[in-house]
Amino acid sequence: MTPIDQGIAIGAEARRFVRSYHNGSLCTLSKKLEGYPFASVSPFVLDAAGNPIILISNLAEHTKNIDADSRVSLLVYPCADDAQAVGRVTLTGRAARLPDKKGFGDRYLRYLPQAHDYFAAHDFYFYRIQVENIRYIGGFGKIHWVRPEHYAPPPTTALVEAEAGILAHMNADHRDNMRDYCRYLCSCEAVDVEMVGIDYDGFDLRADGKLLRLDFSEPVSNATEARTALVAMARQCRESPEQETI
Repeated sequence: MTPIDQGIAIGAEARRFVRSYHNGSLCTLSKKLEGYPFASVSPFVLDAAGNPIILISNLAEHTKNIDADSRVSLLVYPCADDAQAVGRVTLTGRAARLPDKKGFGDRYLRYLPQAHDYFAAHDFYFYRIQVENIRYIGGFGKIHWVRPEHYAPPPTTALVEAEAGILAHMNADHRDNMRDYCRYLCSCEAVDVEMVGIDYDGFDLRADGKLLRLDFSEPVSNATEARTALVAMARQCRESPEQETI
């Protein structure tokens, strides 16, 4: 594997890690405290390019900091008893307010429906963190700086445009398949299940209120490739050895 190929592989691994989580620690440069780092909790949803989108109030301290100095970092990590033993990713870049609040609203609220009241409030706006540097720690001894072009997925305009239709189709006609995804691929029994998002690397289900992330074996760029991948996963579930014991 060439150094470039290795960089792309590590970048994809870091990106898939970030896709599995929707809460992070946002660090801004304090305006009030003369440039001291200021950390706060920040839910986020990734856009098609892998950039975090955050919904924040213009009254919040971190928003005032961003408006004064747009340089930020976002630490993404799972809750664990030993935080240093698990993977984490730090994304650094510049945060900028999106001009259209509604443009990303549907996708954001599918992942974070608890933010509906914040979204409806007049003083909350979306900010995009344009990723410039990535620090990926995949575990002990697995530490990398990742180039932004290795972290970002290829452009997937066709898939972004098809996302709403794919979700509608899966949620209307294929909930049994999605329950099988939960059972055989996530070891999770679920009754109420829906698909909330799909992207280049995989898709997300809400299963009995809990978000589950499932990665594709190969990336997808359009609706046809997405259908092929989803059908293959359904077939994998039907052919699972566990299926025979039920």
